[in-house]
Amino acid sequence: MDPDYAAFESSLCNEFKDFCKKLSNAYKELKEDLTPYRDDRYYRLAPMRLYTLSKRHFVLVFVVFFIFFGLTLFIGIAGPNVIEATLKTNATSSKVGQFTLKSPVLSTYNQQLWLTCRVQLDKSDDSSIQSNFTMNVIIRGTANDASVDKQVHTRPRIISCAQKCEEIIVFHLGYLNYTQFEAEVGFENLKQLRYDIKYVNFTWKTYNPTFSQVEIWFRFVFVVLTFMVTCLFAHSLRKFSMRDWGIEQKWMSLLLPLLLLYNDPFFPLTFLVNSWFPGMLDDLFQSLFLCALLLFWLCVYHGIRVQVRKICGERKCLTFYLPKIFIVGLLWLASVTLGVWQTVNELHDPTYQYRVDTGNFQGMKIFFLIVASMYILYLLFLIIRACSELRNMPYVDLRLKFLTALTFVVLIISIVILYLRFGAKALQDNFVAELSTHYQNSAEFLSFYGLLNFYLYTLAFVYSPSKNALYESQLKDNPAFSMLNDSDDDVIYGSDYEEMPLQNGQAIRAKYKAESDSD
Repeated sequence: MDPDYAAFESSLCNEFKDFCKKLSNAYKELKEDLTPYRDDRYYRLAPMRLYTLSKRHFVLVFVVFFIFFGLTLFIGIAGPNVIEATLKTNATSSKVGQFTLKSPVLSTYNQQLWLTCRVQLDKSDDSSIQSNFTMNVIIRGTANDASVDKQVHTRPRIISCAQKCEEIIVFHLGYLNYTQFEAEVGFENLKQLRYDIKYVNFTWKTYNPTFSQVEIWFRFVFVVLTFMVTCLFAHSLRKFSMRDWGIEQKWMSLLLPLLLLYNDPFFPLTFLVNSWFPGMLDDLFQSLFLCALLLFWLCVYHGIRVQVRKICGERKCLTFYLPKIFIVGLLWLASVTLGVWQTVNELHDPTYQYRVDTGNFQGMKIFFLIVASMYILYLLFLIIRACSELRNMPYVDLRLKFLTALTFVVLIISIVILYLRFGAKALQDNFVAELSTHYQNSAEFLSFYGLLNFYLYTLAFVYSPSKNALYESQLKDNPAFSMLNDSDDDVIYGSDYEEMPLQNGQAIRAKYKAESDSD
């Protein structure tokens, strides 16, 4: 064998071994950074602004949060309606009708298009009836004075009437590739109805162009604000090693970029590209952020407890995250599957509705509710156990109380908004996004987006180190040294003489330094 070739082969093998060793070390370091309960790093957490806030500061934080949320809510109340409707009434005296309808002239700001109908029967009593029938729909799009014919779509529908008949969605277009549409709608198999059809009211529904402009501007504002908060938060942690960040700080460094995606910087593509892709991308970003937020709550409540109590020092990072990722991943998979399922079917057939595919839909709905119930029970278990075990520990108790209080406020506001929007039927047929689950006014849109954005901004503020934060390797979060001879209120909120928390911190450091010197 050539000596030069052998030397080259030996050198190549050594370089490959060095590369594998470096890769292995990098993986171990990353795993250590993600592990929330390593004992050798427990007392070296980066300080948080949360530790330096007095009671007045906490009240001020909540007041500012409510002020900004209320401001966005009032702007939304004064804003335009989300859905714009154009009513067309057609009279018929038979039980079989054939109607030709032409939509208003549309622009990209209309975003989507629905055609709905409501049947009015010739009856004077309030008796309830329900009947199956067949609906035939032909959709034609017009562009550049040339009509493009679509195929005939035949779908079963149900007429359900009590005092008045329920609204029926004829078809839905998720994006507009033509400026105007013409539809031919036919009713068949209505002979079993006991009453004649008096009127059929068709309604074209689209997004209000004025609301689309409001949505663009507010999404842009939230994108800019989130980008600024993300940069400021990262800048505040620049002098601390990532392995010394607290579990809340690590999660905030992940949630803030996901919040940027939740606000969707690519949203203007909806008005520039006639495609389903921007809408699907927006749904994907929203589901990803919401599931990451759910995972954040599980990891924080569990991570703080096992970190302080040192009860899981022998456990690995994988065993900590895997059960939580599994539960939240099932929720994300169910939501994304339903969204993709609805979108793909609508692309092939605009008259498709998930209610038609009853068996699969009900199975997925039950699966989602079961997993959601498991998540809620698991989260309540972690919250109760963490708060009960750590309620007397300074700083740690403060972290739990603040996160629980702010999260509880956000959840209560969300439940109130959902109840006002859907009433008692919030968990019934409003499971997949369709016309009934879209925002009805600007207040609903801005309240949801503003609530989540200001929630993350508030957490980023309290979890970021203050300007005067010092690197304290044996202070904060250490139950052995955090209190020393001071009481809980003296350390966290200042003394009776309103001493600043920074002065308390200096006193504690001096006492700890004196004890270290004596040892």
